[in-house]
Amino acid sequence: MLLYKNEKRYAKEFGIIAGIDEAGRGPLAGPVVAAAVILDINKEIPGLNDSKKLSEKKREKLYDIITEEAICWEVKVISPEIIDKINILQATLLGMEEAVLALKIKPDLCLIDGNKIPMKLENFSKAIVKGDAKIASIAAASIIAKVTRDRIMYKIHEQFPQYNFKQNKGYPTKEHIAALDKFGIIDCHRRSYKPVQELIFAGSNL
Repeated sequence: MLLYKNEKRYAKEFGIIAGIDEAGRGPLAGPVVAAAVILDINKEIPGLNDSKKLSEKKREKLYDIITEEAICWEVKVISPEIIDKINILQATLLGMEEAVLALKIKPDLCLIDGNKIPMKLENFSKAIVKGDAKIASIAAASIIAKVTRDRIMYKIHEQFPQYNFKQNKGYPTKEHIAALDKFGIIDCHRRSYKPVQELIFAGSNL
């Protein structure tokens, strides 16, 4: 599997590799979630792939396997309040940083999906664009982050079914925007995001 071939190449050169990814940068509601995973590179997980390329059923199954078989893993949830306070990029980097620093084993190298590296990880990290489709541990982190975030959105949906978070996961679908207009903003909405900001502004001018 190419994902493991690439992972092993880095492991041979650097040692212990942690893959880092996030889920939830684009939604108008809910947290952003970051995960860090150190895999056993000699124990390949069949079907491991970028979370975006997998069905929800497959992601859930792989989540259970990854959390059972990974050498160690951590996940961090950054709230909408913090996103609004420091912006989504900084919130994402904070989540990645916290996930790595919480790992029980310190990695020799962090492979991070994207093109940005958190400040506290700069000395032992490499950013890889579309890394979740190239590196096994990043793909594993993408699954952990995505499944964790989806489960959070399901819980919010149970409290506020009118927004249909079970379906849209907080993303700005037409249905979600229409629900915002009809029912207004709740605590999980990101007030710094434009559609939510516009609704707040419109309300303040009534």
